[in-house]
Amino acid sequence: MLQGHNLQDDLKLSALVYGVWRLADDEDTSVANTRAKIDACLLQGISSFDHADIYGDYQCELLFGKALAQAPGLRVQMQLISKCDIAIPSSKFPQRRVKHYDTSASYINDSVNISLKNLHTDYLDLLMLHRPDPFMDAAKTAAALDQLIDSGKVRAIGVSNFMPSDWRLLQKYMQHKIVVNQIEINLLQRNSFTDGTLANMQIDDITAMAWSPLAGGQLFNDSDAARRLQPLLARLADEHRCAVDHIAIAWLLAHPAGIIPVLGTNNLERIRRLGQACEVKLDRQSWFELYSAAAGCEVP
Repeated sequence: MLQGHNLQDDLKLSALVYGVWRLADDEDTSVANTRAKIDACLLQGISSFDHADIYGDYQCELLFGKALAQAPGLRVQMQLISKCDIAIPSSKFPQRRVKHYDTSASYINDSVNISLKNLHTDYLDLLMLHRPDPFMDAAKTAAALDQLIDSGKVRAIGVSNFMPSDWRLLQKYMQHKIVVNQIEINLLQRNSFTDGTLANMQIDDITAMAWSPLAGGQLFNDSDAARRLQPLLARLADEHRCAVDHIAIAWLLAHPAGIIPVLGTNNLERIRRLGQACEVKLDRQSWFELYSAAAGCEVP
């Protein structure tokens, strides 16, 4: 079984998180197929599932929740994560004229209540604000998030795509600790290692979650950086007897900050092998070989 990460005394996330954002894109959205994905994750110790209210044009939580409704015993085996504050124009919300962010108490509470209903649960293990809101009233947003924890609807609060000034402004007004920041980190998006984001997260005891750990498939396309990386990924995969995508994931797992990759695929066979990435142990020089190949130059 995979070793997890303690976010607080009563909440632990698995070392890998299954991202549900593509669930509605699958040709087969049946309860049976969703259940097969859940079971494949749980069998290898991937117990944390990452949602957002907007995923699949507001459909992914519903699809996932149907599986939980048929097998409510699954709920105690998993941690349910969701995000809110992005409001997108949709046929479900015809009053919206423009994509925007909404961190008002009413929007956050409505989103959480809908997520709880869709997922057939009475609490979320982790709620994240999806994007920094330039129109946020930090004190009111903080109060709304604190109240969700105090009410028992949410066990912990995190953020996503926040810079240090963003999460510190919110934390200034919160009674409860912000425990997670989910940001894009992969071999093609390495800014957080050098721009202070990851360092400040460690200073503030905020766990890093990495969305798009395979760069949305760009690691395997025809870009210059991808072409530099592919022979090295293939060599390391051969040495470690694993798939090349496991090397890219292991590169994140190797970092001492304790990064948690969020992995999303609808391919059941790939899901069944996700945990193999945790068996790959990259040494320091292999880590820097990949870092340097991605950058196209050695470190200064």
